[in-house]
Amino acid sequence: MDVRRLPPERARRAWARARSGTAHAVRSVRREAAGAWPAVRRAPRRTVVAETLAVVVTAALGLVPLLLIRPERPVLAVLEALYAACLMPLRRYRPVQAVLGTGPLLVGPNVWVMAVVPLIVLSATRRIAPPRRAWRAAGIACAVCVVLTITGNLIVPGAWVEYLAGNAASAVLLVLLPALAGTLLGRRRPLVSLLRERNTYLEQARSLTAAAARMEERTRIAGEMHDLLGHRLSLISVHAGALEMAAARQAPPLAGQAELLRTTAGTAMEELRDILGLLRREEATSEPERDRGTRDDVSALVAESRLAGVGVELDWSVPDSADPSPRTRQSMHRVVREGLTNVLKHASGAPTRVEIRNRDGVIEVSVTNEAPREGRRPQPGNRSGLVGLEERIALLGGSFTAGPLPDGGFRVVALLPSRPNGMPTAAVPLPPASEPAGGRTVRTGTRPPLSTEVLTWPRVLGAGCAAALVILPTATFLIILLTTAVLR
Repeated sequence: MDVRRLPPERARRAWARARSGTAHAVRSVRREAAGAWPAVRRAPRRTVVAETLAVVVTAALGLVPLLLIRPERPVLAVLEALYAACLMPLRRYRPVQAVLGTGPLLVGPNVWVMAVVPLIVLSATRRIAPPRRAWRAAGIACAVCVVLTITGNLIVPGAWVEYLAGNAASAVLLVLLPALAGTLLGRRRPLVSLLRERNTYLEQARSLTAAAARMEERTRIAGEMHDLLGHRLSLISVHAGALEMAAARQAPPLAGQAELLRTTAGTAMEELRDILGLLRREEATSEPERDRGTRDDVSALVAESRLAGVGVELDWSVPDSADPSPRTRQSMHRVVREGLTNVLKHASGAPTRVEIRNRDGVIEVSVTNEAPREGRRPQPGNRSGLVGLEERIALLGGSFTAGPLPDGGFRVVALLPSRPNGMPTAAVPLPPASEPAGGRTVRTGTRPPLSTEVLTWPRVLGAGCAAALVILPTATFLIILLTTAVLR
């Protein structure tokens, strides 16, 4: 329409409508740019780099071949390549608009940009929900392709039937088939997300059930120990007190032994209370006591054994700068205590030596006793204490050996890391499914959680294979199209 031939009033209205439409388009572009910039700033750096690389590759794919094969309308071909590069990031943030924008690419003079059309449609339709919106956008894009083909042939007469058939085939193979693959993959995404969430919920429920069962069992064991051992230790403490008073009056030389018996029973009762308190707590593990495994603590153990009639020597060669971890110190205390207890039971009165040394970050703890004296009858044992020590030290990443010596003695040796790294963690509830497992999320349970892909392989793998089969005709058509363009 020539505005110069219109009456002045109608011409002014036409110019006003044109300026209003242009201003509205400019404002829309500005709003989109202003709304997209915060999304770009919030996006991960990896995503921004990937999208920038996709834009550059798309622009290069559309522009570089034009230097080798000159098209009939080079300016329009360059503009089409830049337009395709702008559609590439739009597929992520405005997928419907990206699918609608692929219609003009099918009728343009730049045949090389057709290679990115199925990628744009496939990636965009995956993000459109429900699927009918994706099919509506793909149908509109095909309709735009047909309308532009007919309009172009009306302006420039030619074999419009041939052009229409070719562009219709391009629309089917480059838009509709990728849209079908995209909707299949789009249905796969919520299915995988739902099953992953369900798997996380089941793992959390299993972890909580196992924690509740452990807590119930520990409470039962604590009750049994309190009812049986607590009563027996209380009786021992009472009788030991009475024995101490009687020994002080009738046999003063035995008063020290009776006092040791009473204090040992009292200490055992306090340790039993501590153990019962740990068993009744919800945590699977607790921080060890800070005063265990120190030089004073080990010296106290040695002094108690001397009062019981064992000749014990202590050789402490750990410098203060070593500063072992609390768990290592507690294991040192356990090794010394178990070794001295075995000497009292099986080789009472035999000379014993306790050595604690530091060798390049490794603490060596050894308890060595000579052959028991003749006439001493050792008490029977089942080696359960040594087995428990071996398990405890193995958890710390150390080594443990115990066995008889050629001269008839016995030796217990433990090598403990000063700062153990692979510490077992307590069983804790799983984080919510929405919480990022940043860094790395620790999942607990009786077994590691199964992968979602393993749980849902029939439906998930089926959707992926169907999408791949749909893409094959599109890839074949693109290869033939681009080969024809090069040979032409």
